[in-house]
Amino acid sequence: MTQAPFDPSAGRLQLWGGLECTVNRIESDYFNQIERNGHLHRDDDIARFASLGIAAIRYPVLWESTAPDGLAKANWSWPDRRLEALRAAGIAPIAGLVHHGSGPRHTSLIDDHFASGLAEFAGAVARRYPWVSDYTPVNEPLTTARFSALYGLWYPHGRSNTLFIRALLNQCKAIVLSMRAIRAVNPQARLVQTDDLGKTYSTRPMRATAAFYNERRWLAWDLLCGRVGPGHALWRYLTRHGATPAELSWFRANPCPPDVIGVNYYVTSERWLDHRAERFPAHYRGHAGARPCADIETARALATPTAGIGPLLDEVWQRYGIALAVTEAHIDANREDQLRWLREIWNASQRARQRGIDLRAVTVWALLGSYDWNSLVTQNKGYYEPGPFDVRGPQPRPTALAGMMRELAADAPLSHPVLHGLGWWRRSGRFLCPPIATRAGAALPPETSAAAPSPILITGATGTLGRAFARICQRRNLAYRLLTREEMDIANPASVERVMQQYAPWAVINASGYVRVDDAEHDVERCYRENVQGPATLAAICARHQVHLTTFSSDLVFDGMQAFPYMEDAEVGPLSIYGHSKAAAEQIVLAQHAGALIVRTSSFFGPWDSANFVTIVLDTLARGAPFTAVSDITVSPTYVPDLVHACLDLIIDRECGVWHLTNATALTWGELAHAAACQAGIDPGRLELRLAADFHYPARRPYYSALSSRRAILLPPLDDALGRYIAMRTEPEQLDERLFVAETRHVPGQAQRQAS
Repeated sequence: MTQAPFDPSAGRLQLWGGLECTVNRIESDYFNQIERNGHLHRDDDIARFASLGIAAIRYPVLWESTAPDGLAKANWSWPDRRLEALRAAGIAPIAGLVHHGSGPRHTSLIDDHFASGLAEFAGAVARRYPWVSDYTPVNEPLTTARFSALYGLWYPHGRSNTLFIRALLNQCKAIVLSMRAIRAVNPQARLVQTDDLGKTYSTRPMRATAAFYNERRWLAWDLLCGRVGPGHALWRYLTRHGATPAELSWFRANPCPPDVIGVNYYVTSERWLDHRAERFPAHYRGHAGARPCADIETARALATPTAGIGPLLDEVWQRYGIALAVTEAHIDANREDQLRWLREIWNASQRARQRGIDLRAVTVWALLGSYDWNSLVTQNKGYYEPGPFDVRGPQPRPTALAGMMRELAADAPLSHPVLHGLGWWRRSGRFLCPPIATRAGAALPPETSAAAPSPILITGATGTLGRAFARICQRRNLAYRLLTREEMDIANPASVERVMQQYAPWAVINASGYVRVDDAEHDVERCYRENVQGPATLAAICARHQVHLTTFSSDLVFDGMQAFPYMEDAEVGPLSIYGHSKAAAEQIVLAQHAGALIVRTSSFFGPWDSANFVTIVLDTLARGAPFTAVSDITVSPTYVPDLVHACLDLIIDRECGVWHLTNATALTWGELAHAAACQAGIDPGRLELRLAADFHYPARRPYYSALSSRRAILLPPLDDALGRYIAMRTEPEQLDERLFVAETRHVPGQAQRQAS
């Protein structure tokens, strides 16, 4: 028998996992997360999950997928195999039957037969898997009702309070009937009922709306607990918009209180309503009834951030007195902030237990990441948020979150040095409007260390790449030290050793080196000193100190004889002195330091220097001058901010070996110039194309050196990068949009459309 996922006698907070498994419907199309993340076809994922040390997993046995054409035609082969594997691994499944879905095509959330149909399916699941003890028949019924029947985002695309209430009542009735059918087979089966745990704050003129939202957030749990009667705060709202007293009284006569209330908390769960809509970006503006207002995450607006999940756990515990679990803990952010978010949720949960709250577990959500949640899964654009595993390669790759989960499961001290910093939701650069002072303040999390964190050392203080790393480390709140050659000569062992002793870094990024490809043909000694001897010295010393090393190589290690992108395992064949120096460095660095990361990249362009090809092209054409570009050399351009962000995530994950990182598009220099001009709205008519032979380069260049990757494509496509680069040229003060990415669980400007 599989162990119960929660056991108060165990005396410690448990670690659970969650698999993003939404199957939502947009018009006639279904968006299936487990198909997109590959779990649908990978049986060995269960072993990966088990390696994290989780006691339980929220796992899909979805109605839409298993029995889309009715129980008589149900295909149980997939859940048969996966649930048995979980059982063998000692991981207790919490079976989810509908996850932000609306059921098979013959039904919907506003169909009167939705509840009975799901109950029939639930009973079949229980009969087939009588050993499964824990269920979430419908995930987040209140949130799903809002998105599907109030905001019109998901099927059946309703936009009224009447349809919202109908969808909510149908889902809650489906939960009651499903648990009744399940308990007819397994009387001890437990209900783990999830929903978003948020709170709304506001200016004085918006207090009535905020109060309504704060009452509405309890509705699903209140209905299941039999709390909705004539004295309920929302009784008039419910009955005014189509709920009959008889159907509301049905829930009082048939209570089905959760055995565990599952709270899902995101950085967007806490909201600020403001009647001064003009103070906020347009995306956050809308109406509450007839009143214009803005609805924005508190983290983006309040001068003093809220205390986070802790006080909200107190509220739900005081209201219900039922055991709790955090059933989704996740943030869409850079890797260090994903770690910091999990730490904050975990520590807040531990403190809640110390206050006497029966809080059983914290669930790390999206073990395989998720797709397109930044659009609330209304678009199929491939926007991916990694989780403990990153699925963008041939096989899921464990990230730093996986290592942190193993430490939490083992009750071991958290070891990653980036945890010393504050997450973006607590940093000064988080605001999207003039900061708003409020009476209620929150202290910084007590887990934030006051001690000076171990830094990242960055070489190349005068170079484009070194300065870019320093800029982005600062914005990501990663401790760093940018070094000049005078401060550390990477080819001098004594100099390197002295700096290592002085700063005790946890990682070194070698962004320095000899970059003048043509000059290297006549400056061989200096090229090799900077490009080979220096990285070799760093590798040996970093290996001795157990410090991660990242160094950079080039597409010029290849001879260009093939006409398709080079992968990491392709045979090198440099044509120039510069290319030979980079190839030699790769070999010696990995020989000296097996844990080193070598990044091959190509053809930089970016917003923070004026000497790169794309910037020169646009500046030249914009002033009406002609520009000549090579038409027969194919490269894969790389947007520097994207490169730096991806490298930092890989460094935090402690990745090693050779990686190819570019914006994954092969084109000639002439094609790049034309594409950049067109995106910038500049006439490319003065662009002139010539063969490479006409330029008489001293150093031989491969005619084809585009890079791709067998490991993973981590950078966005080139068109996307060019668009962001051009936007930053026109608005240079605008922050790079990839610096502070927050997962969007609410739709600003949509939530206000309901009447209060």
